[in-house]
Amino acid sequence: MNEVIEEINRLRKEKNAVILAHNYQIGEIQDLADYVGDSLGLSQEAAATEAELIVFCGVHFMAETASIISPNKKVLIPDLHAGCSLASTINAEQLRDWKQKHPGAVVVSYVNTTAEVKAESDYCVTSSNAVKVVQSIPPEKKILFLPDRFLGAYVEVKTGRQMEIWNGACHVHEKIGDVNFSDAKAAHPNAEFLIHPECGCSSSCMLKAEVYFDCKNVHIFSTEGMIDFVKQSPSNEFVVATETGILHRLKKVKPDASFLPLSENAVCEYMKMITLENLRDSLLYEQYEVKVPDDIAERARTPIERMLKIV
Repeated sequence: MNEVIEEINRLRKEKNAVILAHNYQIGEIQDLADYVGDSLGLSQEAAATEAELIVFCGVHFMAETASIISPNKKVLIPDLHAGCSLASTINAEQLRDWKQKHPGAVVVSYVNTTAEVKAESDYCVTSSNAVKVVQSIPPEKKILFLPDRFLGAYVEVKTGRQMEIWNGACHVHEKIGDVNFSDAKAAHPNAEFLIHPECGCSSSCMLKAEVYFDCKNVHIFSTEGMIDFVKQSPSNEFVVATETGILHRLKKVKPDASFLPLSENAVCEYMKMITLENLRDSLLYEQYEVKVPDDIAERARTPIERMLKIV
């Protein structure tokens, strides 16, 4: 394994490459990466570097976003089969049909969507800025929010806006909603609970539709929000409701603290498709390029830029 790591380090220098790793990647990939973070933040980091080659250790829509932001750089993904169950819940044709049923509506798309869907959208959002973007839209405008119904419900509560919400969900985050919070709270009474807004459980806490426990010491954050919270928190015990890959980074941020997954089954098999070996091969052969066609990239860039002007 050390030989594979040495080869990766040699190749990235020879090829002027930058390696990006999403927070949900396996620990070995995170440790090797030049940057670790959320999908949009990683694409922005890569665009700011002098690297000619971007290797995105994440899922396909993330590599597409990097291609949109850095059209003059070559973007690779180590495994072409690394898709996203949430992004696959809506395609461009379905979005066009939805828009026709709601003429004049403003389309707000989560960044966890394909380039073609982004190209049909008015704004993109991340889990950390969705509330702010929606708040910026005139109140008389109808909003079509897609694709995640849990993030949409969270945004509705935080903004007081009623939106038309697509019935999509991440298969990993969705099943976290089945966890019995009463048991989790009883087992860890002094812990801070960190919940991603894509989780089914976020709606239970925010909306009080099903009160599993009072929401004291429960915080709803994006992945980067979780990192920032842990850095400044005096607590040393955290229960985390998102994909388990983030625990590796959290432990590096606060080595002496205890981090427990709310559900040990919250593992994304698509994220785990990236290995040291296929990362090495991606660099060696420059294989599996992700290139968004110019016309789609240009249209998809607009909702991303609109978002960035707001936040």
